[in-house]
Amino acid sequence: MAKILVVDDEVGIRELLMEILREESYDVRMAENAAAARALRSDWHPDLILLDIWMPDTDGLTLLKEWVAAGPPGIPVVMMSGHGSIETAIEATRAGALDYLEKPISLQKLLAAVRRGLQRTQQRSASPPTLNLFSRSSLLKDLNKRLQQMSARSRLVTLRSHPGGIAEICARTLSPKGRGFLDLTTLPGSLDVQQLDSMRGGMLFVPELASLTRIQQKNMLFAMDRLAHYDLRMVVATARSWDELAEAGWDEPTLCRLTEAIVAMPALNDLRSEIPDIAQQVLAYLVETGVVPPRRFDAGALSTLRNVIWSGGYAGFTAVIRALALNALEHEIGREDIRRLMAPIPGHTMPLPLDQPLREAREAFERVYFEYHLKLEGGNMTRLAEKAGLERTHLYRKLKQLGIQPGRRGEHEPTQVADSVAGVEREEGELARDRQSAMTSEGGAR
Repeated sequence: MAKILVVDDEVGIRELLMEILREESYDVRMAENAAAARALRSDWHPDLILLDIWMPDTDGLTLLKEWVAAGPPGIPVVMMSGHGSIETAIEATRAGALDYLEKPISLQKLLAAVRRGLQRTQQRSASPPTLNLFSRSSLLKDLNKRLQQMSARSRLVTLRSHPGGIAEICARTLSPKGRGFLDLTTLPGSLDVQQLDSMRGGMLFVPELASLTRIQQKNMLFAMDRLAHYDLRMVVATARSWDELAEAGWDEPTLCRLTEAIVAMPALNDLRSEIPDIAQQVLAYLVETGVVPPRRFDAGALSTLRNVIWSGGYAGFTAVIRALALNALEHEIGREDIRRLMAPIPGHTMPLPLDQPLREAREAFERVYFEYHLKLEGGNMTRLAEKAGLERTHLYRKLKQLGIQPGRRGEHEPTQVADSVAGVEREEGELARDRQSAMTSEGGAR
């Protein structure tokens, strides 16, 4: 049963709308002001909101803009007003409203707007994250273009990456809208033509070639030979070299076919700037599909997630987001929720990133090392420099290189760190100019 929240300060209108909608078999709750609406939206998580513009505490447009700015999940909102105008309707839709209804509202217009809003909710619920959602990232936009360009020329696309890539997001991006999506590693037995026919026009996906069993390898080869016949596409990913795949039993003709359309794929640890956006989109999808209760990340949590080493890839990343949402006691997931869940188990050592190139492995270790001791020292840079055996100048430069922004008492204070680094760089510049001036003077004296 779809859930609808009616927000209006006039009790007569609230009760009339509730009566009409309940007769249509909707689950309806009412809020008389913005404060009550905020609480119900957060705790009850409706599928649609009917929101009055004119209210005593906070007007509806301000409340709508507040919800949109807060980020996902995006619940469709239909604005209502008895003193509206064309300008008001335009402002409401620009602010993010799905529709605008002028009072007195006719029964036909009300029910039509509700159906459109609920249809939008159902469409959103069926859409897992894709690269199309990350329009602010030049790296992911370029990756999307390369994928689309390659997919236009080949039904089979191979993704190459270090362990911990975003293969599923890439595959979902290329998956035709409204068609099936099948992870071949989830099939318990042999693949047959009836299953391929049921997937006609859809996407077949293999998250890691090296992890396939013999039966799954045969299923993949069976499907590869019939992609065109059933109008299917296939995305396969691997972090292994071709020699390693050959040693695992893949024959040369198959490997040659897999090399015809290759796209390099970044690992999650290469996407630190994009991690907050990816985390929010994954959480929104889990909320909208009912996997977790309504939750959102606060700014501190997003900053903490950016600095985590994601060795488990996208599947592990999604599992962590799910666990955080299920463990959080409040609507907002905070930094402490992440630290509590991801704290090292006593007696266990940190897993070393041995499957990465030396440079990346060294940076991963250094990042964990400095974050651990920075927290241990309460953000005190002097004590951290002494413990690490580095001069403060070198320490600031190292933290900047690793993307760590320390502050007092373990809090992130970008401005303070930026000023400190800038000060260090200014001092170095002045010393360099002084040395150059001294050398020039000495040369002139000679």
